[in-house]
Amino acid sequence: MVPSVAALLVSHDGERWLPAVIDGLRAQRAPLTTVVGVDTGSKDRSADLVERAFGDVLRAPGSTSFPAAVGLGLERLRERGDAPEWIWILHDDANPDPGALAALLAAAAEDPDADVLGPKLREWPSLKRLLELGVTISGTGRRETGLERGEYDQGQHDDVRRVLAVNTAGMLVRRTVLESLGGFDPQLPIFGNDIDFGWRAAAAGHTTLVVPQAIVFHVEAAHRGARRTPLTGRHTHYQERRAALYTLLANAPGRKLPWLVVRLFFGTLLRMVGFLVVRSVGEALDDLAALLSLYAHPGEVRSARQARREQPRADLDRARPLLSPWWVPYRHGLDFLGDLVAAATNQAQDVAERRRAAAAERAPASYAPRVPVDDEDMIAADTGILARFLTNPVALLTALVVVVALVAARTAFGSIAGGGLSPVPAGAGDWWRLQVETWHPLGTGTAVPAPAYVLPMALLATLLGGSPSAAVSLVFVVAVPFSLWGAWRFLRVVGRLVVFTGASRWVLLWGAATWALVPVVCGAWGDGRVGLVVVAATLPWLAHAALGFADPAADRRWRAAWRVGLLLTLGSAFAPVLWVLAAVLGLVVVAAAALVVRGAVRDRSVWGPPAAAIGLVPLLLSPWWIPAIQRSAAEGLLLDTGRLPTPTADTLDLMSGRLDGLGAPWWLGLVVAALALLALLPRATRIPVLVCWVVALVTSVLAALLGALSFSLAATTAGAGVGVLVVVLQGALVVAAAIGAVGLGTEQVPWRRVVAGALVVVAAVVPLGGFAWWLGSDPAIADGIDTDIPVYMVQSSEEGPEHGILVIRGTVEDGLTYTIRRGDGITLGEDEVINLTTEDKDFSTGVQALVSRPTTELVDALGEHGIEYVVLPSPADGDVAAVLDATTGLVQASAEDRSTRAWQVDRPLDASGLEGPVSWLRILLLVVQGAGAVVVAVLCLPTTNTRRSTP
Repeated sequence: MVPSVAALLVSHDGERWLPAVIDGLRAQRAPLTTVVGVDTGSKDRSADLVERAFGDVLRAPGSTSFPAAVGLGLERLRERGDAPEWIWILHDDANPDPGALAALLAAAAEDPDADVLGPKLREWPSLKRLLELGVTISGTGRRETGLERGEYDQGQHDDVRRVLAVNTAGMLVRRTVLESLGGFDPQLPIFGNDIDFGWRAAAAGHTTLVVPQAIVFHVEAAHRGARRTPLTGRHTHYQERRAALYTLLANAPGRKLPWLVVRLFFGTLLRMVGFLVVRSVGEALDDLAALLSLYAHPGEVRSARQARREQPRADLDRARPLLSPWWVPYRHGLDFLGDLVAAATNQAQDVAERRRAAAAERAPASYAPRVPVDDEDMIAADTGILARFLTNPVALLTALVVVVALVAARTAFGSIAGGGLSPVPAGAGDWWRLQVETWHPLGTGTAVPAPAYVLPMALLATLLGGSPSAAVSLVFVVAVPFSLWGAWRFLRVVGRLVVFTGASRWVLLWGAATWALVPVVCGAWGDGRVGLVVVAATLPWLAHAALGFADPAADRRWRAAWRVGLLLTLGSAFAPVLWVLAAVLGLVVVAAAALVVRGAVRDRSVWGPPAAAIGLVPLLLSPWWIPAIQRSAAEGLLLDTGRLPTPTADTLDLMSGRLDGLGAPWWLGLVVAALALLALLPRATRIPVLVCWVVALVTSVLAALLGALSFSLAATTAGAGVGVLVVVLQGALVVAAAIGAVGLGTEQVPWRRVVAGALVVVAAVVPLGGFAWWLGSDPAIADGIDTDIPVYMVQSSEEGPEHGILVIRGTVEDGLTYTIRRGDGITLGEDEVINLTTEDKDFSTGVQALVSRPTTELVDALGEHGIEYVVLPSPADGDVAAVLDATTGLVQASAEDRSTRAWQVDRPLDASGLEGPVSWLRILLLVVQGAGAVVVAVLCLPTTNTRRSTP
């Protein structure tokens, strides 16, 4: 007996595909009892095509959901008096193969327990790519097909088997089962209703089979965005994700529901991070909106679960074997990381190919580089890497440079402090607290914000297990190798831009090694100037990113803007003057472009990326810059980081790349300057060398202007921070010398070999001398910072801010100064806050009276300010000590050094005097900074395609 089958065709703006679908229905080898068409408000001729083909069509409004359309079709069958055994559901973009229905019915006849059957879905129009052979769902709501991405149909999945669900495009379902289960859930208007229906069917004891012999070609128009309906709107991903979450929450066993709610919450946050990494901000927001939509309306899920419990024979555990394995989401996570690496690799290959193509256009006709052309060449290329390394003197020497740099940096292994480097705090939490606090219990209390570099150092310390000491040590250890790597990459690209053949590897090694040694030979490394060390290490990477401004493609120039902006922000966080220099250089470049290429200034994609990169810095550093100006600490925007006094630089220091008596012998720097000057001679590279000298000239002028400034701080007078200008100037001269060496190799003059040989000898002295000096130097960061305060007092001060120590130094004749020690003393990050805090004149007046005419009120005030001890370090002034000995409320305390005098304040200690107001402005700026940093980081990353393309 031939079973009766009614085809139910749902259409909506499917005129593009309906003619082929109608032909496919007519060509079925198995007979159809009837065809019912339901059109949901099509604006094209879809309804007319169905009516012309099958004589009748239900015309429903555009807001009709897919479950409602199926319900209307079943109602029309009842009105006709038809009671077919099977309902075959089809979409207007699903074209069945002529044997599809026959194969489904054959499988149903072979397995009488089968109640729901589905075909093999293949991509239309490619016809060979597999889309689905049954479907299930993972614990995170991902639709699982069990297929590899882009897998082609080669008969590898052609076994009939039981599955959780089949797609509604081609689903064959017993009419009685469809009606007994209440049809499709109206809460799933377009997506996810197939998995939900299959889950409910399995829970009710019904069997769902996938029949690979039945083939349906599916466009997936709604999923791919090939068409939009009132139900999908503009946010297809939101609808899909909401449907998946709803399906999980509505059908999961009750005992798993609490865990599932928590898992989906954190899983959504993790998915958002993944989408942001690939710059799919819209999909990340859709994920969050879908979760919040469901969690804000728990009644929907509660009603759905109640309806499922009321179904006859419902047992949710029956579907468990058909669900996706627990480990599948983790496999997808690994796949995502692989996609990200592949995207980054492809992007790098794309850049290399574009550069190679540009170079080929400039290549002479006779130039024909050899590339591997067959499998044997490729195998030889792979297996010969180690051999080439061991036989390549440049590679071996580069490795030796790295090893020597690590050996020379041996002092930085472990805890370091001294010179301009303050001790580090006990844990990363201290840095995080300093970063987020709007009022610091330092001294007598201050609202000066934490310096901008505290945030990256806190992040690095957190990644290293919460150890600030490890973070600082890592910065000083890897600064030179990291700079060497970046300088090599930058000089290699520059060499290819100026000369087709590129720079010699010996030139690259000299330039990279000399540039990497800049923070060492200038004295910043040994003196512990962490800001200058970080800037010197990141400067070649910043310069490499800035080369993207010259890219012909506008979108790549904008991506370069985000990368430059992020790196410039990092450098400016450690050395604010770097931003001033970048802004001045930007103005010079724009002015030069306006003179050379007049139309360039009118093109926003030319000047916009550099302007955006420079403008990002004030935005991302606003939690430091704006409150600093607000709290009369704007001097910090022009000071070098580190302990006072900061080193200065005169004209000779600028030209030799040295900081005020620190660093390697000055003549090594003058050798670099002389080589950069000689680099102007080769004509082939004169223009890029002139560019380097323009950078050097602008840097020198800015250094001269800033060198004339001085700032009166509470403790001392400090000059503007010109250290970063010394680093930049020396880097520009190194680049100029390296480019000149490249140009010298192209000169065809009789004396070229003699001059080149002499210059090689002279140039080699610079890195060799720098490394030799570094290996034999005694850096200040190894000395530590001694304290002349008794140990038990220091231990007491670490118990809380109310156990402060008032330290008074000097004599009455020469003048007295005071500091207040709290906690573990002034640590890295706190020194800038203390230096920029204005003097508390009332407290200073009180200290002045304490050492001359003390009263009990003054001693009471000490307790109210959280001062537990008063210390006169050696050599203590006898007159002051005598006055304090006679002061009521001060009890003499012991000290290891007899010439050091100390007293304990015999009053109740109170830290309330250190409390200050909360700055909501800075809290808002911190939020803006965090969001801005995430957005810019995402814009810097490569893009991967997270959805199938539209055919």
